[in-house]
Amino acid sequence: MNREKEGASFSTLRIYDEPEEWRNVLESSGISSQHEHQAGQRGSGMPQQPPAPQTPHGPVDQETSSGTPQQWVLQPLDRSELQASWLSEAEPEAAAELDRNFLPGPECGQPCPSPPPSEEVWSFLRAIPPVPDEVVVRHRAPRESWKVGNVRHGKKVYAIAISGSTHHVYTCGHGYIKVWDESALHACNKAPQAQLDFQDHQSRVLACKLLPDEQSLITGGLSRNLTLWDLAPTPRIRAQLASTGPMCYSLALSSNAQICLACFKGFVEIWDLQNQILIRKHEVPEYGSRCVDIAGNKFWTGGEDASLYSWDLRSYQRVQEHHFRHEILSITHDPSEEWVLVGLRNSDIIILHTHRREKLKVFFNKYIHHHNLKFSSCGSYFVTTLDESIHCLAAPSLQRLFQAEESTDILCCDVSSDNQYLVTGSKNSATVYQLLY
Repeated sequence: MNREKEGASFSTLRIYDEPEEWRNVLESSGISSQHEHQAGQRGSGMPQQPPAPQTPHGPVDQETSSGTPQQWVLQPLDRSELQASWLSEAEPEAAAELDRNFLPGPECGQPCPSPPPSEEVWSFLRAIPPVPDEVVVRHRAPRESWKVGNVRHGKKVYAIAISGSTHHVYTCGHGYIKVWDESALHACNKAPQAQLDFQDHQSRVLACKLLPDEQSLITGGLSRNLTLWDLAPTPRIRAQLASTGPMCYSLALSSNAQICLACFKGFVEIWDLQNQILIRKHEVPEYGSRCVDIAGNKFWTGGEDASLYSWDLRSYQRVQEHHFRHEILSITHDPSEEWVLVGLRNSDIIILHTHRREKLKVFFNKYIHHHNLKFSSCGSYFVTTLDESIHCLAAPSLQRLFQAEESTDILCCDVSSDNQYLVTGSKNSATVYQLLY
């Protein structure tokens, strides 16, 4: 098992606000001149390829992208500050100049050269018609947000979810869940479509997750049960899963929704949702069980002890352990399940690769009470809320796409799967933002 402390092993990333700042970073590192040189080569006798999307993809290889796979490469700015950027594997000379350890070769650190394409290959490529812009899949990132409405939950909104197919919003708190249709999102005082009251009025929902089909919702909190809800055609309880702890702090779902993790003080329950069976009650450090997330065959826990633990879902062995200086308040992952983001009490964000030893840190340096993280389904941006403030950051460039402020602390947030809405829950209401592109 690997044990690592926060410090020199983490590379520092900087958030930037304008595209010009990023362009200056690339020019100072010599990347732009390399791209111009390659563009000149393509213009002299080589076939023209369709233009690449202008908006960056998430920190993963996208199957819908054209061209070669991309990887996260660090560009040195000075001795203490690093900036993240994309660099195509089709540019081995530039990649080797920046960090030779990222490229495979016969010896460690040696790039692996490939022969240039033959004339037959070029002839074949020239015969391929260009791809029309309207059929090229591009993962866009929003340029700003518009506050369109506010729904009155009546009590603290501890957990929130929004559907991408119906744009229904589910606000969860003490005693009940309220369901809001899309028309209520653009109003301020419209009544909810439904209110789901708990039999035990002392019950409180602290975590909720929409299943990928968005036809079901699972909730957990101050209750002896995890509740699985059917949402269509009318919301109703499908099943109640008897938990072994009094309070569930956090929930996580596998990408196929077959596995659900429920985080309690000192242990994590691992549920088979399809068969509604408790697979295992897995012990974790008592003060490292505030947050949980699952990515691939690993799950991650963290909490007050300022340590992040990763566990193997097959062997249940502890795989990694990272120690930070501040309490962990949230954990999430990108859609590819390759990168895990960790939100700390001092508002910093730790970015870890799930398989490689890559560790990055984004500085905010502000002590906070609430830190939420949510990655978009397309992977091109993520949202972080720090008490009253909202920051939407492009991935992986970390350009600040927009920022918003609210009057009270934000307790939870969610982004619709169609990337049209951002919702936040606070003291007694939820705020709805439409994402503009």
